[in-house]
Amino acid sequence: MLATALAGSLPLDESRAKDEDGLVAHDPAAELAAKRASLEEQLEVLRRPPEPGSIGFGKRVGEGTSQAVDRITAVSAEEKLQAMLTDVKRAQEKLAEGTYGRCDACGVEIAPERLEARPWATRCVDHA
Repeated sequence: MLATALAGSLPLDESRAKDEDGLVAHDPAAELAAKRASLEEQLEVLRRPPEPGSIGFGKRVGEGTSQAVDRITAVSAEEKLQAMLTDVKRAQEKLAEGTYGRCDACGVEIAPERLEARPWATRCVDHA
């Protein structure tokens, strides 16, 4: 589950369509909406409390330790997902403002390759 939760890319068919020449068309609004929905879903799963009685520290120390480590890992994953969700929301704001593709720090245009790879980028490489 955590590998899925930390995945940073979207499957091609979720947010990108091919144009008439068969080239992938970049649609930041669709990509950001799909990424936001995915992150919100993953965060919801991670935030669910453990089922009552599912964590036990009985005679077998290994089981309780393993569950505790899993929970700590989930907290770290949640923090990373929340930070990415904040970036996605900011990128959506920039789209609405008409400033998408410009660095929040210096105002320089963000490289198209960076936006293609990471549509939620709000800073150029120099300020990332």
